[in-house]
Amino acid sequence: MSSPERKRPSAPKAPPHESGEPASGGLAARFAGKRVGLALGSGSARGLAHIGVLRALVEAGIRVDVVAGTSMGAFVGAMFAAGKLDELEKEFRGMGWQGIASLVDPVFPRSGLIDGLKIGEFVRRHVAEPDIEALPIPFRAVATDISTGEEVAIGSGSLIEAVRASIAVPGVFNPVRCNGKVFVDGGLVDPVPVSVARQMGAEVVIAVDLNHDIVTNRLTRPNGTDNGKPIVQAMTRVLESFQPLEHPMLIQFREWLEREPLPGIVDVMLASLYIMQARIAQATLQLDRPEVLIQPPLGSVRFLEFDQAGDIIEIGYRSATGRLHELAGEQAPGKLEA
Repeated sequence: MSSPERKRPSAPKAPPHESGEPASGGLAARFAGKRVGLALGSGSARGLAHIGVLRALVEAGIRVDVVAGTSMGAFVGAMFAAGKLDELEKEFRGMGWQGIASLVDPVFPRSGLIDGLKIGEFVRRHVAEPDIEALPIPFRAVATDISTGEEVAIGSGSLIEAVRASIAVPGVFNPVRCNGKVFVDGGLVDPVPVSVARQMGAEVVIAVDLNHDIVTNRLTRPNGTDNGKPIVQAMTRVLESFQPLEHPMLIQFREWLEREPLPGIVDVMLASLYIMQARIAQATLQLDRPEVLIQPPLGSVRFLEFDQAGDIIEIGYRSATGRLHELAGEQAPGKLEA
C-alpha cells in the first residue's frame, strides 16, 4: 500500500527570512512580512502526515519562523526545524516492519512498555547539534508535567530529551526526566499547540489536527491486521533474552501475552487517549482559532500503522495542498509530482 518515493523540493536549511529569497505567489505573498508559526498536533502513526503537510508548505513557498509540536508533532517538527525533512521522509518511506521495530526498545513493564532511547538515537543520527537553542528555526516541544499536570513548552536543553518527553504516551512509553522535571505526552493537555506558537511570536498560525475524525472510526481493522507488530516483535526479543532464567514471573508474563495480545491492549490505550485529545483539541481550536487549519482525513489510519508511511504522508500532502489552494482561491493538484 505504501507509495513509491518521489522527487520533491528540499526543505529549508535556514531560518525562513534569513535566506534572502522573497516569498511569491498565493498565500506565500499574503504571509510575507508576517511571522508564521506551525502547531503540529499529536497522533501516533498519523503524525507521519505532518511530513506531507510540511512538504506542501515548502512547495508553496511559505516560510516558517517558529515550530511548536506535540507528541509525533514534536518529533516531526524537531526534524523540520533542524532542516532534516528530506532525511526524515526518506527514512520512513523506506522503512518496513523491521525498521520500525528497530526504533522500539521495550522494558519490563513498570511505568511503561517502551523506554524511547532508540527514538532519541534516531534524532541524534540526523541532527548534528542536538540542542534546541542550536536549531535553525525556533522550536518548542509540548509535554505534560506529571507532578503538576501543567503544560510545559520545552524550548531549551537537549532536543532528544524534549522530543522523548513530548511523545511519552502514558502506559506505552516510560516518563522522561528533562530539565529537572518528569514528563509524559503533551497531548494530555495541548494536542494542537496553537497557543504555544502564538507565545513564540507567531502572527499567522498554521495548525495541523490529526485526530478530528477519530471518534467515528472503528478501533480494530476489519481484516484483523496486527497493527502492533513492531511492539510485539520487540517484546518477544526481551522475553527470549530472559528465557534461560525461567523466573515464575516471566513465565506468567509470557502466558499473559498469549492470552491477551499486546496490540489489542496498546490499541485500546491509544484509542482512549486520542479520543480524549480529539475532544480537547475541538474545544481549544474554538477558543484560539488558527489562521490556517489543516485536518487530513486519517480516519482509516490505525495508531500503529507506521509501515503505511507512504500513504499517510500522501494524505497529509494532498490535504495541505488542497487547503492552501482553497484559501488562495486556486484549484489544487491531485498528488505529489513524480
